[in-house]
Parts: sequence; structure tokens; C-alpha cells
Amino acid sequence: MAEKDQSTKVEEKTEECKSENLEKDEKSDSVSEEKSDTSENSTEEQSEEKKEPSLEEKYSTLEKENAELKDQLLRRAADFDNYRKRMIKEKAETAEYANANLLADLLESLDNFDRTVEASTTATDVKSISDGIKMINNNLVKMLEDKYGLKGYGVEGDEFNPEEHEAIGRVEEEGVEKQTLKQVYLKGYKLKDKIIRHAKVMVSVPKK
Repeated sequence: MAEKDQSTKVEEKTEECKSENLEKDEKSDSVSEEKSDTSENSTEEQSEEKKEPSLEEKYSTLEKENAELKDQLLRRAADFDNYRKRMIKEKAETAEYANANLLADLLESLDNFDRTVEASTTATDVKSISDGIKMINNNLVKMLEDKYGLKGYGVEGDEFNPEEHEAIGRVEEEGVEKQTLKQVYLKGYKLKDKIIRHAKVMVSVPKK
């Protein structure tokens, strides 16, 4: 019995020692963790302090950004100036050669007129020359109408329209109920819907 009691006491003391050692280990771990946390916080604070740029660094950064923006602005200004010059040049060329296509289409008619004039020097049939000129005229008018929208107007008997006709004289006549074209001295022309030349006409008006 005495031996068992003695053994039990030894075991209890052993357990007490283990418990004390465990508590010491836990306290040691806790202290280590606190030290680690403190060290990490200190490192982070030091890192934040290092990341904060100085006034000189801020000034240098701003100066660099300003230089880059200035360079971009100068480049865009140069690009815009080149674009403006190119547009001016293209506009000038367009105005200068605007009639190039029309003139090229007129060359065929000019060639036909040259051939007709040359043939007239030896022709004995006046009617053939006249027919040739009429053919050239018809082809020219058709080309201008079909390709460019040029249309002539002004026929005797048409009603007088002051917006389209230019009256160079008026004649009172019996039986005339409204102003009409008595005679067309010069045909008018429209380019599509725009009048480019008014017809010059003599107008018949009702007799008072």
C-alpha cells in the first residue's frame, strides 16, 4: 500500500511538472508571437516611411510628367498643322482641276469640229457639212445632259417665269391671256436644279 501511494505521488508530481512546462511553453510561444507581431508592425512602419517620397522626388516626378505632356502637345500640334496644310493643298488642287473631267469629255467634240472644218475646205455638198455640225451638237448636248445634268430651257410659247427668264422686252398682243415667251434670244441652262444662266427672252403680254 505504501509503495502504491508513493508511486501515485510520483505520478502526480510528474503530471504537475508537465503541466507547468506546458504553461511555460505556451507563454513562451505567446511572447514570441507578440514579438513577431511587433517586429512585423515595425517593419511595415519602416517600409511605409521609406515609400513616402521626398519633396525633391515629388518635384522630379512632376517635372518629368510635365515634360511628357508638353511633348505630346507639341506632337499633336505638329500633326494638326500638317493635316491643315494637306487639306489646303488638296482643296487648291480640287479647285484647280475641278473641270478636268468635263474638259476631257469635250475633247471628242472639239476633235469632231476640227475634222468638220477641215472637210469643209474641200466639200462641195453644203448639206453634208451642216448635217455633220448638227450631229456634233446633238452628241455634245446629250453628253452634257446625261453625264453632268446640264439642261437647256426656254421655248417659244412657254409661260414667262421671272425666276427663270430675263425679259429684254415686252410686246402687247391681242388674244394673249398671260405672259408668254414670244421669242427666245438666248437659251437658259440649269445644272440639275440650279440655274446657271437665265434665258433671255421677248415676252408677249395681254393688251390692255
